[in-house]
Amino acid sequence: MTNFLPTRRTLSPIPHPHTPMASLADAMPKPYWLDVHPEPEPCSALTANIRADLAVVGGGYTGLWAALQAKEHDPSLDVVLLEADRCGSAASGRNGGFCASSLTHGILNGVARFAEEMAELERFGLENLDDIERSVSEYGIDCDFQRSGELNVATQSWQVAELERCATVAKDLGHEVRLLAADEIQDEIHSPTYLGALEMPRSTAMLDPALLAYGLRQACLERGVRIYEWTPAQAIREQRAGVVVTTPYAKVHAARGLLATNGFPPLLKRLRNYIVPVYDYVLVTEPLTSDQLASIGWRKRQGIGDAGNQFHYYRLTADNRILWGGYDAIYYYGGPVRSELTVRPETYALLAQHFFDTFPQLAGVRFTHRWGGLIDTCTRFCSFVGTAMGGRVGYALGFTGLGVGSSKFAAAVVLDKLYGRNTERARLKLSNTKPLPLPPEPLRWAGIQLTRWSLNRADERGGRRNLWLRTLDRIGLGFDS
Repeated sequence: MTNFLPTRRTLSPIPHPHTPMASLADAMPKPYWLDVHPEPEPCSALTANIRADLAVVGGGYTGLWAALQAKEHDPSLDVVLLEADRCGSAASGRNGGFCASSLTHGILNGVARFAEEMAELERFGLENLDDIERSVSEYGIDCDFQRSGELNVATQSWQVAELERCATVAKDLGHEVRLLAADEIQDEIHSPTYLGALEMPRSTAMLDPALLAYGLRQACLERGVRIYEWTPAQAIREQRAGVVVTTPYAKVHAARGLLATNGFPPLLKRLRNYIVPVYDYVLVTEPLTSDQLASIGWRKRQGIGDAGNQFHYYRLTADNRILWGGYDAIYYYGGPVRSELTVRPETYALLAQHFFDTFPQLAGVRFTHRWGGLIDTCTRFCSFVGTAMGGRVGYALGFTGLGVGSSKFAAAVVLDKLYGRNTERARLKLSNTKPLPLPPEPLRWAGIQLTRWSLNRADERGGRRNLWLRTLDRIGLGFDS
């Protein structure tokens, strides 16, 4: 198990009567994962021009997996990785730690878009999760990896039928599934909101996301990857012998480049209409006592997501806190990427209210951390890959919040394409198509707001999708969570 640093802060007493707002009184605006672990010693910034075989831009999961897999395939390859901040400081250190096998942001979303190859995609996804488990073990990455599975819980009656439909499809695609009636899920986890659940015990692992990023970073260094932190890539251009990546102090001349910048503005202008940065927000409680844990059950420590269109995700940490996030994903007009947007009090208040609605027996529990992070969302809600500059530059984007697991697979596909490897995974439709582009502003903002409003209305009206959502479904832009 992970060793956690002791908390030295003293929380102030919650005034009575207990209110969800009072539970936020001492929640610090910092990601829990990045607060409880000491950061590794930073790598120096790049200050002199260098040459390399492969230049990776971005030190999150996609970039780290790409650099590591490139060295695994060819140890002689000279790989350079550039990170604007610290490796793992953005989405890779701020997520919920759900490492899912799905490459398509859920089975039903995948069936709607890639029906003819879903059997292969689910096989690849499960193999990818197995590979992550092996890599974590082989490299000695102590990230509290637990193959505990995931529960999708119904909190409204219409969602029970949706879970039954998903269970049938998942079983046909080779997954181990278990449907739980209301009394059965109450035996597992005690919440008055649960009406049923779908359990998939092998499809998801829970882990500590910051420690995974730090572990991958260390594995890259040990394999000989040259990492430069505090080194933002400002531009990439084609040159006679490859590409040039420009940074504030120096340039990297490389035979090939791989872009892994998640929700940040892409260096390739052609990609800027394919993704939007959406902000997701998270709370973490103080450690639960043994009595508090007993009051909710949760002995298998599965990850949990509810089955609404706007859904929460939550899990137990290694020191028995509850991480609670999701539901209120926010797009800001124009798609700005700014640190102040990772703090949103009105969303924290809403999440706190939903938390105590779900677990009223935990009244009085306090939150110690609150934060937000970027999700790179695209219109098909799952990643896409491609190449540019005559095949010298590859990219992977659009993970839409499910990149903890799928980033390894996407990085492998990009490497296949960069190095001309005609693999089965590189021939998939998933690997050779792009999502539909997003419209320019103000249509982009208006469309996203109308979609959020419509999804909320669907949740309130028994899952019935209005004309706008049905239209999106018909043109391939709909989302079934």
